Amino acid sequence: MSLLNNIRGGVYGVAVGDALGVPYEFLLKDDMEKRPATTMVGHGSHNQPPGTWSDDSSLTFCLMEGLMNGYNTHAIAEKFIAWYDDAYWTPHGTVFDIGVTTRQAIFYMKKGHTPEICGGMDEYSNGNGSLMRILPLVFLLEKEGDIQKRFQMVKDISSMTHAHLRSVLACYIYLEYALQLMETKDKFKAYQNMKTLVNAFLATQDLNPKEIGFYFDVLEYNVNEIQVSRISGSGYVVNSLKASLWCLLNTDSYKEAVLAAVNLGEDTDTTAAITGGLAGLYYGVAQIPKEWIQQLARYGDIEDLILRFEIALKS
Repeated sequence: MSLLNNIRGGVYGVAVGDALGVPYEFLLKDDMEKRPATTMVGHGSHNQPPGTWSDDSSLTFCLMEGLMNGYNTHAIAEKFIAWYDDAYWTPHGTVFDIGVTTRQAIFYMKKGHTPEICGGMDEYSNGNGSLMRILPLVFLLEKEGDIQKRFQMVKDISSMTHAHLRSVLACYIYLEYALQLMETKDKFKAYQNMKTLVNAFLATQDLNPKEIGFYFDVLEYNVNEIQVSRISGSGYVVNSLKASLWCLLNTDSYKEAVLAAVNLGEDTDTTAAITGGLAGLYYGVAQIPKEWIQQLARYGDIEDLILRFEIALKS
C-alpha cells in the first residue's frame, strides 16, 4: 500500500477503535459478555456523543503534528502541553480523560524539563499511556534501518510520559510488529518475524532480564494461543500489548478485531485504539467501516492532519 493509505489505515484505525470503546470504559468483561458492543454508539461511561475519541487519539494527533518538522521531542512536548492546557486536539473542546502518569509528565514538561526524562520511571508508572499514542512513530522508523536507533527513538518518545523499561519495551515490540505488518502481508508471519528480530536484538542489550520476562507470552510463546480468560482489557501496559496482539491474530477483519478489544471490558477505549492501529495498518483503511470513520468527531480535521503528515514525511 502507499504511504498515504498506510497512514490512513493506522490513524483512523486508532481513532475509530478509541471512539468505539469510549462509551464502555470501566465496564467489566462479564458486563460486556452480557451486552457486547456491536457498533458505534454514544453516551455511556463519559456521556459523550457517538464518534467521540479520548486522550488516546488526542495525543496520537499531537504526536503526528510534533513529528512533522523532523524528530524533535520538544516540538512534541509543546503539542502535549497545548492539549492539556488549551484543549488542543480534543473532540469537543474539553479534556475529559487523562492518566495520572501522563498528567504528571506534562507538569514536568511545563517546568522546562528535557522531554525524554519527564515520564514516570517507577514500577507503578506502567499504564498504557505511551503505547496508546505511539503508532505514528512507525512512519519515521520505517526509514531507519538501524535497529539500535529505532529502539532509542521509541525509548525517547515513550519516556516523555512513561519512562520505565516495561513501557518502553511494550512500545518497541508493538512498533516492530507494525513495521512487519506493513512489510509482510501475513499477520502470523509478521508476528514470527517480529519475535525473531526483537529477541535477537534484546539479546545484545544490557537490559534487566526480569523486565523482558514480562513479555514471555508475546516473545517466547504464541500470544494468539492463550485462552481468552487470560486476556485482560486492563490499563496495565503488558496486558494492553497482549490484548491488542491477541485480538488482531484471533479475528479476521478490522471490525472483528476492535470489537473483540472493546468486549474485553475495563480500559475499552485504549485497548481498542491500540488494537485498531495494528488492524488498520494490516487490513487497510478500506476495510474500516466507512460509517464509523465518518462519525468521528472532527473527521475533516483528522483527514487534513493525515494529508499534512504525509506531505511532511515525503519532504
